[in-house]
Amino acid sequence: MRNIVVITLASILVAFAYNFLLIPHEILSGGLSGIAIMLGIITPLNTGVINLLLNLPLLIIGVLKLGKRFIGYTILSVVVLSASLYIIPIHKATQDPILASLFGGVIVGLGTGMIFRAAGSSGGFDIIAMLLSRKRDFPLGTLISAMNGIVVAISGFVFSWDAALLTLVSIYATGKVVDTIHTSHIKLTLMIITSKGEEVKQQLLEKLHRGVTIMDAKGAYSGEGRKVLITVITRYQLAEVKGLIKEADAKAFVNILQTTEVIGVFDRGIK
Repeated sequence: MRNIVVITLASILVAFAYNFLLIPHEILSGGLSGIAIMLGIITPLNTGVINLLLNLPLLIIGVLKLGKRFIGYTILSVVVLSASLYIIPIHKATQDPILASLFGGVIVGLGTGMIFRAAGSSGGFDIIAMLLSRKRDFPLGTLISAMNGIVVAISGFVFSWDAALLTLVSIYATGKVVDTIHTSHIKLTLMIITSKGEEVKQQLLEKLHRGVTIMDAKGAYSGEGRKVLITVITRYQLAEVKGLIKEADAKAFVNILQTTEVIGVFDRGIK
């Protein structure tokens, strides 16, 4: 429920940034949302409707390639964002296009990063970036920014090169904020001490699809037997893993360490 609330509020925040800062100055955001903004400006169609239609094919791909929970949260974000863009009126919050570009990008990055941390995405190029980040250790925000070069070029040809440069500033700010908040390329090592080793192991193997190493241990004070499970995950998966561990053993002791490097086979897939 917390994730649903966070994703809903963050999506509305992103919509406010679009309608109050970016769209009034003809500044595009990144990805399909930027293309939706452009089409919403030059056509009679509403940006929210266009955003929903453009995201449908990628959502279908996401259902096939990414986890059900992740794509479910992503669908929620896309629907809330599209509805908010339709409902929230367009208002020029500032007359300075540079301020609009910078703060619009920061607010969009804040909302998008919050959505990522709640185990979802805002759709569009985010889904493509997620698929690419499964195979390489690239910062997610940097991947998104790299793919947004075409959006900047489109902005220059359709509007003006001043608008293109402002779009570039917005996209850059968004990418930096997303990397600061989300950091999915960072890997974590979990040491889980539990009396329900078999249950926790099954949860991690079946739902997380990660390798797990198990060792026997004994409590120094109680003298009772324990299991120590060690696994390595991406920062993106931490919220899901916490839920899985709590479901199997609410009293488990978990030590989380940031991992500098992993040598050997490490599947970055998002299941």
